[in-house]
Amino acid sequence: MCFPFNAIPPIPAIAGAAVEHRDLTLQSADGTKFSAFAANSGSPSGLGIVVLPDVRGLFRFYEELALRFAERGINAVAIDYFGRTAGTGKRDADFPWQEHVAQTTQPQVGQDVGTAVAYLRSPEGGACRHIFTVGFCFGGSSSWHQAANGHGLTGVIGFYGQPATPGRDGSPSVIDRVPQFACPVLGLMGGDDTYITAEHIQQFEAALTKAGVDHELITYDGAPHSFFDRTYEEHAEASADAWRRIQEFIAEKSAQVANA
Repeated sequence: MCFPFNAIPPIPAIAGAAVEHRDLTLQSADGTKFSAFAANSGSPSGLGIVVLPDVRGLFRFYEELALRFAERGINAVAIDYFGRTAGTGKRDADFPWQEHVAQTTQPQVGQDVGTAVAYLRSPEGGACRHIFTVGFCFGGSSSWHQAANGHGLTGVIGFYGQPATPGRDGSPSVIDRVPQFACPVLGLMGGDDTYITAEHIQQFEAALTKAGVDHELITYDGAPHSFFDRTYEEHAEASADAWRRIQEFIAEKSAQVANA
């Protein structure tokens, strides 16, 4: 389990920022309709990001996170994974996510991300020129997977994803797919995470280096799984640093592509 249902991103809102937001229903390549939440900046920068939730799927934490990105000029769309098994609509705290995430495959997630990327590139999504993904836990691994899925991304960002374990559906691990990665990688990990060990991170680092993939993997000493939560006051410094690194990664990699 990642964030509790009442969690809030540890990012200050920008008072007075012009942001438009709305609930969406998008349609994947296989015809599946799935829920999403879009936040468009009133001062767009040509940047966009797809937000990939944890195992619970789309709920308030990720809608708030989309708003925080949009306040900073980055159009965002947060997606729900469970259109194929649970239909569309809002999820409450009692949503039985376990049974649905067990039926969710990485190829399906890749299709849904592709739809969200196309939305961000459309006039409705802001005609974004540089698009990233960011994800948490299950979504962290899923975000890294998108580097190999042909979406034309400028970068992928993952919080405490599992890089070494194959998917429940038998799909390859993140590390197995590193040779197909086509964009830079940022990983933000907890040093006291009992799910993703230092050995896993070292294996990921070695694979990225061997494949020549531009990357940065940051481990925060003493931070647990799901440290990026405002209620974790003792990890506020790690959360603030992670948010700074995300913004710098997005700005730096977008500039590199623009100037290439």
